[in-house]
Amino acid sequence: MNENLAERFGRSRRAVRPENEQAEVWILPPQLNPKVREYFEDSKRPIDGGAWFSRPAVPSSAEILDTDTVNTSSADVVEIVPNKPKGAWESKEAYLGAQYELLREDAVQPLRLAVSRVRITPDGNEETFNGAVGIYEKVHICSMTCATRGIALRVTFSLGRVGKKIRWDHSKRLITGGLVVLTPVKDMFQTRAIVATVAARPLELLDLNPPEIDLYIARPEEMEIDPAAEWVMVEDRSGFYEADKHTLLALQRMMREPFPLAEHLVDAQPTVTAPAYVAEQPKRDLTSVLRNKHAKYENVEVLKQWPAQPSSDMDASQLAALRRILTKRLAVIQGPPGTGKTYVSEQAIKIMLANGKPDDPPIIIACQTNHAVDQLLRKIAEFEKEFVRLGGRSKDKEVIKKRTLYEVRMLTSDEQLAGSLKGNARKKMKDLEKEFGVLLSPLKPEKTPLDFTMLEKLGLLTPKQASSLEAGASRWVQDKRSNPNEACSSPFNVWLGKTLVSVPLKQQGEEFGFDFEEQDLAFEHLKELEAENMAKDDEDFETLHGLHLPLADNFTCRKATGISEAKVKDALREQDMWKIPEVTRGEIYRHLQSEAKKHILTVFREKAKVFNEQAAKRQIGQWEHDENILKQQKVIGMTTTGLSKYRGLLAALQPKVILIEEAAETLEAPVTVACLPSLQHLILVGDHKQLRPHCHVKAHEDRPFYLNVSLFERLVNNKVEFDTLAKQRRMIPEIRRILYPIYGELIKDHASVLDPERRPDVPGMGGVNSFFFTHQWPEQRDDQMSAVNPDEAEMIMGFVEYLIVNGMQARDITILTFYNGQRKRILSLVKDNQRSENNIFTEGIPIIVTVDSYQGEENKVVLLSLVRSNDKGQIGFLSIDNRVCVALSRAQCGFYIFGNGLLLYNEKYKTWLEVIKILAGHKRKSERPKIEPVSRLDEKLPVRCSNHNKKSLIGEAADWQTLTSAGGCDKKCDGLLPCGHKCVIACHPFSHDTIVCQQPYGKKLPCGHGQCEGDCGARCSCKLCNKARGPAQITDVPHMDQPSGGKGTLSRATSNSSGSWQSFAKEEPKRYADAAAAPSRRGSPQKQSLAKAEPKKKGEELLLDIAEEAVGKLGKLTLGMDGGVSKVTGSRSGSGSTVKGSSGGYEVVARQGKSARSSEKSLLDEENNG
Repeated sequence: MNENLAERFGRSRRAVRPENEQAEVWILPPQLNPKVREYFEDSKRPIDGGAWFSRPAVPSSAEILDTDTVNTSSADVVEIVPNKPKGAWESKEAYLGAQYELLREDAVQPLRLAVSRVRITPDGNEETFNGAVGIYEKVHICSMTCATRGIALRVTFSLGRVGKKIRWDHSKRLITGGLVVLTPVKDMFQTRAIVATVAARPLELLDLNPPEIDLYIARPEEMEIDPAAEWVMVEDRSGFYEADKHTLLALQRMMREPFPLAEHLVDAQPTVTAPAYVAEQPKRDLTSVLRNKHAKYENVEVLKQWPAQPSSDMDASQLAALRRILTKRLAVIQGPPGTGKTYVSEQAIKIMLANGKPDDPPIIIACQTNHAVDQLLRKIAEFEKEFVRLGGRSKDKEVIKKRTLYEVRMLTSDEQLAGSLKGNARKKMKDLEKEFGVLLSPLKPEKTPLDFTMLEKLGLLTPKQASSLEAGASRWVQDKRSNPNEACSSPFNVWLGKTLVSVPLKQQGEEFGFDFEEQDLAFEHLKELEAENMAKDDEDFETLHGLHLPLADNFTCRKATGISEAKVKDALREQDMWKIPEVTRGEIYRHLQSEAKKHILTVFREKAKVFNEQAAKRQIGQWEHDENILKQQKVIGMTTTGLSKYRGLLAALQPKVILIEEAAETLEAPVTVACLPSLQHLILVGDHKQLRPHCHVKAHEDRPFYLNVSLFERLVNNKVEFDTLAKQRRMIPEIRRILYPIYGELIKDHASVLDPERRPDVPGMGGVNSFFFTHQWPEQRDDQMSAVNPDEAEMIMGFVEYLIVNGMQARDITILTFYNGQRKRILSLVKDNQRSENNIFTEGIPIIVTVDSYQGEENKVVLLSLVRSNDKGQIGFLSIDNRVCVALSRAQCGFYIFGNGLLLYNEKYKTWLEVIKILAGHKRKSERPKIEPVSRLDEKLPVRCSNHNKKSLIGEAADWQTLTSAGGCDKKCDGLLPCGHKCVIACHPFSHDTIVCQQPYGKKLPCGHGQCEGDCGARCSCKLCNKARGPAQITDVPHMDQPSGGKGTLSRATSNSSGSWQSFAKEEPKRYADAAAAPSRRGSPQKQSLAKAEPKKKGEELLLDIAEEAVGKLGKLTLGMDGGVSKVTGSRSGSGSTVKGSSGGYEVVARQGKSARSSEKSLLDEENNG
């Protein structure tokens, strides 16, 4: 029965397999996850969500032109609902709608206002608009590209209105993903505008003359292909739209989804419960973090039996935060400066991974910056190898770059995924590429005019007209010429004659004689955003890939006067083209050429729309492939911008846990979109006391819109449960005490910051590791209206040189400032020094950055330049406590403030008022430094020579002259050289081993023919026997490795080369004698006075008088210390020190390397208002 059916039962265990039979192993192919596709298909489903829901993420031309407003005609008045820093929202729709409208207006308004300004002053150049608007004229389309993300148009443009040459590799102009608007040159935004985004900016194209750039036109129906049309292109130089676009689309998508955690984000409920997956299985193995000989942590029920006093590297506040992270579905963790926020996040992830199941979805981590993402992933990589970095451009080539999605994708099989949209979409895109090639062939660069047969196919010429044109031209050539093929290939050559003129393939280059635009080293912030938009994940990286079709007119005719459009159309009624008068033929050709472009453009727009749709499907198909890679990972890291950009891909992974670092520095909307339907556990780590989120429009900050209030801060305001880390591991107590006005008693010192081995004194400062140098030097404004203070910059520059000569490495010094103008000024001084013969920065320069770009960073010594000094009482950015908090909390061992203390000593500025009182020694008296001076506030900065214990008071830049040259005090050294002679040069911090003695040798010659008449450090030779003795002892002395500075100083390493020190030591005796006569180039002519030798007297200092008026008699601001105050004399030439080299335990030559990392988030409108 059923004898023909294959056996349905397996072979018995004892059965023998026939010799020829082989076992087959089937490996299942990767399975398609339909959720990627469903995410985007569902986004098209119409629902009723209010007006905001139907508003496009990319603004329309009418909106940019400001012609679609109903309630007002003004470009700068838009009705938007303010954010709520405190209290509940009415509904999910109200909450999402308000976030959408606020974010969109913040992104669009700057460009809308830029267009409005150009419309009012159409002939203005960039200088007319104070550099806030980028204007590029003579814009012409020169080609198109069928790129993987859609149709892109390449344009050439002129820098005539820019008025400068551009260093494109250091410019934030036309950044990838930036929004631009084009208008016909004859219209200038009166009636027409085309919105586009920068698709790619290859430097080799931008460096051409004229430069070229690729653009994505936002709407296919607005695309253009006419190479002859001239446009003007405008950008707002302060904004970046691409990052916001993804967030806006995600907010609209959330209206179609369940909203986990809405009870806290919308309803502001303060009580938080456990995540569902923890409530189902509350037992956790904590041994990866906790340890105790007498207790076991393998099976802890974390919701009920959290260990009371576990042994761990974490302090009590960190353990409390860890417990909250593991047991609350919304965990908010505040981490003041230096308290170990990232460390707690790392430990929490370690426990989660240790307790995970094999089929658990990946944990998602996100940070505001690429740097922070890489930093956290590097820590995770130490205990988890299965992670992927999504998006961005990682600078970590050792660990992170190997784990980017692009690199991991390269290691996996490229096997086609059954059912994926990618293959079919690519095929259709390839077919469309061929159609574009045929369609645009009339605009292909060639040496012939238009093809008359093409005009016949387009219906612009009748069959009779086409045949008459060909036949007549052929007869004419046969009668007059010997080459009939010319007529067959291009009858228009014959028909038009000399009227036909060739058109250059591209616009001709221009030479304006402009100077280069000042190098914008504050472009790193936008570069980071660009990196997110153009990650290698997207395939189009730096340069677009795909079919590239150049576009050109090739030939045209000179425009004739007096021939109207009606005359041309009337002439075309004639069927015999040779009967049309020659005077009219040029205008007829121009008409046919224009009409042909119109016909081509109509079809081109239709095909471009289809191509872009297929490109979107190809992207979905690529994500379907990527989902198979990502679901095998344990951790996926990205920026908060990436959360929005890759949201469709992440949703398909159905993650349960998302951790966001730097959450208080991120706008609310990019954090809100992390609430995917599958989310069970959201962890927010940050500090709302530090930097707030950045807005493009300053008016949107604080009252009344509060866009710069993060979700993190809003949850804290609404008293949603949170924990605060309490022990800081960064600052010495002398610096930490300055933060009391901001944190009160909230933060305490960890034992590590009390250890002088870990936190040594700053060399050359005699234990004065914090100080407020106050002055009244007036501020100025630079070309970009940013505040600068040249005298303050000079003073800081001198201090940096002094620290380097005394043994600090340049990389261990950070110069912070609130203003980009001051950052550029100080950087310019450093570069001037590098170009001089007295370059002190031979091995590197200090880190010179703005406060906004330094959150989360730290360094051994920080110098803070406050800049502001005026008689109007204006302090700009210094009034923002969040920025002040960051500025005051970056230093580990030494912190020195330079600014106008009198300006800040005001009841209006309570934080600064308290900081000044603390530094003056009249608040927090129990924490006053034990080393004199007790008051760390004065108009003179005390420095101390480590050799003679001599103190010098520096009151202005000129006072650094002698100190920086030798790095000590004004005394002679008088130490013993290795040869036995006394050292005769000035006091110096470096060893005697490198000094060449120039005193008479005076000993017998080795040959016995008398005494050596040469210098001690030179070779001796006998005139009689010419028998040279060996080099003197000093020249034989090797460079000895000296021990590190120990408890009293920052660590100093021996330099690899001491030639410059030897040169200094050899020339110093003569130079030192002549130093006082040498003119100084540092400081203004009025500021060449010497530092005072006598100690300060009671009541002399201005700050003391102020303090006495405000809080009564505060006592004497004592600066006296053991040993007298030295009188500083002499000067040096140039801005660089004449002291270079290394010896003993000191390394005083700075390290030359890449320029310091610089990033600027303070935009131009902030600079103007700040």
